[in-house]
Amino acid sequence: MSEHAGTSGERMFKRLALIGVGLIGSSISHAARRAGLVGEIVGSSSTAETRDKAEALGLVSKAYADPADAVRGADIVILCTPVGAYGEIAKAIGPHLEKDAIVSDVGSVKAAAVRDIAPHIPGGVHFIAGHPVAGTEQSGPEAGFAELFDGRWCILTPEADADRMALAKLETFWQRLGSQVEIMTPEHHDLVLAITSHIPHLIAYNIVNTAAHLGRVTDSEVIKFSAGGFRDFTRIAASDPVMWRDVFLNNKEAVLEMLGRFSEDLVSLQRAIRFSDAATLERLFAEARAIRRGIIQAGQDTAMPDFGRRPEGTKPSES
Repeated sequence: MSEHAGTSGERMFKRLALIGVGLIGSSISHAARRAGLVGEIVGSSSTAETRDKAEALGLVSKAYADPADAVRGADIVILCTPVGAYGEIAKAIGPHLEKDAIVSDVGSVKAAAVRDIAPHIPGGVHFIAGHPVAGTEQSGPEAGFAELFDGRWCILTPEADADRMALAKLETFWQRLGSQVEIMTPEHHDLVLAITSHIPHLIAYNIVNTAAHLGRVTDSEVIKFSAGGFRDFTRIAASDPVMWRDVFLNNKEAVLEMLGRFSEDLVSLQRAIRFSDAATLERLFAEARAIRRGIIQAGQDTAMPDFGRRPEGTKPSES
């Protein structure tokens, strides 16, 4: 933990405004209240049902339809909506932001976040883009839980002239939510996440749709006999379609670059199968298996299998 981190229960901010109270926004609320980080949490959502749920669950003391109302008096503001909405939200809240407030986000794409948010942030307000690399296939205010960020990474992508005190404070905030923090440029973030998150989701959506296009078979054998591989793809493909639509539209260059590399590697596998190249297949599979073991050793997953039979009361795994 950073040297800037305070003890549990020490308030860092007087008012946190969550613009969007879905899985990530609600989890921030849970984790911030667990750590006693803020005096008050308010939220904003364009959907009345979400606002009502957020208040009923105690995630926020007040949920507003207009994000401008939520940011008034807030010394930390976090955008937790799909990235495609960032520009309009930033434009709406800009004139109402408090001096010295910190504005951040949780989007899976960072260059687009900087492009769409930064121009609307007034002088004296500190914008630092961020991305907690954690999530599940669930969505909505009721999907959040305090442990979502525990042991996970949060990537911050400050601009070169970002205020150092504000950056240190935001870093500490995420550490006290349970995360490890990494600093990188928005462009580097987008390239890394294209292969570690975006392409896997694209593959998941594609393979599930391919099965669906089999028509009659999908209604019987494919669903009935779903083994671990296909079943796990369907879990990933259950993620929020609006969020992922915006991810691919706003990180198209990096995604297309990584998709090209993936396609080339897929051709190599295709060739090995066609020519019965057992040695190549085994080598590639062994290398991939070693990556999986490295992820477990890094504490980013558990080696314990659940085979779709997760014990009642536990939370779904990261997607």
